[in-house]
Amino acid sequence: MATIKQVAQVAGVSFTTVSHVLNNTRPVSDEARAAVLAAVEQLHYVPSALARALKCRSTGTIGLIIPNNTNPYFSEVARGIEDSCYAAGYSVILCNSDDDPVKQREYLNVLLTKRCDGLILSALADRDGELLHKMKVPAVLLDRAPCDLSLDAVAVDNRAGGLLAARHLLGLGRRRIACIAGPQEVGISNERIDGVRGALHEAGVAFDADLCRHSDFSSAGGYAAALALLGLPAELRPDALFCCNDLMAFGALRAAAELSIAVPEQLAVVGFDDIDLASFVHPPLTSVAQNTRELGHITAACLLARIADPALPRQQRSVAPVLHVRGSSGHTLTSPFTELMGMTP
Repeated sequence: MATIKQVAQVAGVSFTTVSHVLNNTRPVSDEARAAVLAAVEQLHYVPSALARALKCRSTGTIGLIIPNNTNPYFSEVARGIEDSCYAAGYSVILCNSDDDPVKQREYLNVLLTKRCDGLILSALADRDGELLHKMKVPAVLLDRAPCDLSLDAVAVDNRAGGLLAARHLLGLGRRRIACIAGPQEVGISNERIDGVRGALHEAGVAFDADLCRHSDFSSAGGYAAALALLGLPAELRPDALFCCNDLMAFGALRAAAELSIAVPEQLAVVGFDDIDLASFVHPPLTSVAQNTRELGHITAACLLARIADPALPRQQRSVAPVLHVRGSSGHTLTSPFTELMGMTP
């Protein structure tokens, strides 16, 4: 790779003249400018982004760490973030942590080394939050990240989403509502289940802990959990399933089909996230929508505001979910539960 000194040597000028031509920092004669540009083209010279960043204190990059971009939810949110950042003149560096704290920390160190202008993180340990404060890097926590680290945060109101789902199922006359949750240590999943528990309590229906299974947010995990729940004796079998993300709901639909359990006649199924695929499975999946692209736009806007003004008060944004009713649960019956919170058919 050519250096600026090699460009200067070929052009027959000083390397400071090359710098002035490339950065437009001082008037240069037309002859010298032409010689420099010809040398740049001949040597295929690419200016050092790091050197330029050290000089102007900006790299024009945003670091984004998510658990897994093969999950459509995260890929859709990431796209919203990228669109907003690109429109503002920033490039996004995407990293997948695979829910591995060690890998997460390694990627965080890499992004800090690359001097990213800001970071968006969907998971963060306390000591990593301390590192960000020490490095004074603008950062926004998204989705699964803890909200107690004095950093900007954007999240969906997960408990409200669980309430929406359970009230809809209760409005359909379902009473044995089972839940397929994410890993026990993931807070957002617990918040969604807490919403279900709250809706059942207000309806005078007992929450059956034996009908709540933890899985891993994958379709395979949802399939295995649903097989266990739907394999219970008839008198114990659920008549509704709330899954804490759409991928697990897809697995549940597969399990029901294999067991010849009709959806929604014998079993109503509701997911969470409302990813694009939710409308195209059979039957189409009823899901609690987060509006993933908009969530990405809001998160990017928070970070860009923090970069522009580091002295801003702490930002905490909570996005309200909406229930999209489709064929996996059937039509909502008239009941007090459907009047409590807005739902779109």
